Amino acid sequence: MDHYSRTIFKSLRRIDQRNWAYAYLKGLLVTSGKKSVRRLATAVSQDPSAAQSLRQFVSLSPWDSEDVMEELTRWVAGHRPAPVWSIGRAVLPKRGDRSVGVHRYFDPSSRRTLNCQLGLGAFLCVGSAQIPVDWFLHLPAVWMHDTQRRRDARIPDSERYLPLWAHTLRLVDRLSERTDATSAIVLVDLSDEPDVGHLLRELAHRRRDFVIAIPPQLTVLQAGEGVAAGPVSARALALRGSQDMAVVPLADGQQPMTQLQSSLVRLPTGSQGRAGPLYRLFTEVARDRAPGTLWLTNLTHHTVAEVGAISGLQKGTMDVVASLEQDFGLQDFEGRSFLGWYHHMALVSAAYAFQRLHGRGSVPSHSTARQAR
Repeated sequence: MDHYSRTIFKSLRRIDQRNWAYAYLKGLLVTSGKKSVRRLATAVSQDPSAAQSLRQFVSLSPWDSEDVMEELTRWVAGHRPAPVWSIGRAVLPKRGDRSVGVHRYFDPSSRRTLNCQLGLGAFLCVGSAQIPVDWFLHLPAVWMHDTQRRRDARIPDSERYLPLWAHTLRLVDRLSERTDATSAIVLVDLSDEPDVGHLLRELAHRRRDFVIAIPPQLTVLQAGEGVAAGPVSARALALRGSQDMAVVPLADGQQPMTQLQSSLVRLPTGSQGRAGPLYRLFTEVARDRAPGTLWLTNLTHHTVAEVGAISGLQKGTMDVVASLEQDFGLQDFEGRSFLGWYHHMALVSAAYAFQRLHGRGSVPSHSTARQAR
């Protein structure tokens, strides 16, 4: 793990920062249960001051998490990931209202309203693994307009409110800068984002292929020879059934196959409602014939089975987020600052990448007290 740590954290200027990064990384890998700073420190050092040093390193030390995530992206890209960039959400419940970005949020996956932080992460697919390589913290407008909150959480003046679709675009742009995957497909669930059309247009402008879960109320125009129907919601069109059907085996091979239906559609553009580019709208067909999540893709020359298999990777992303929460301390950061949140997410991502692509056997056994003294 020494070489890995030196590679991922080489942007840290001071040797003590690199040593404490190594210690935090090892602590995340070897500490069972809750990953509090005190428990991480106990796992890697007998020095009673180690907990305070780790806390200082992750919450206050002036190192750039973007540089770390950029190096992690390059390292993961060296493992030849599949050409799919999956974007996933991390819903991090919090008590109180002082942690940076905490707000009341309706979580579509659990169908509950939670007091939480909301992170949006980018994942690269390497074999059966999906590795987080970048994160953004969603800061609600109420945080952006509250001077005292911004000061207390040390939010940089450059940070401004962005909707989820814009955060998604920022992640795509940063991956574009950090990799040479010009043909990567963007996969994201924005079924609760009413302004998803902005993302569709921006991705088209960047000539990016995508598979995106859309809101049921998104207006579409059915396309195809002999079709002259007017605008209709995506859900209404899905309820009509479709001409194209496909059966797709799920990724793990242990579950029943999924039946998909699809239609070729266009999106109305401009005040005259003119039709835009051609897309494929597809959805899983439930036993009661009701449509499931609605997906839109510009991969119209791919089969329904192919785009359905890509959309199925989103479940894998959700599983990775759950593993990060349960096994890698994603929810266990005790600090409240903007800087600390990004530091913690970078360190958790680095630990997950190391374990998934190297295995537990690579975790060193020598004392980190010597490394971080």
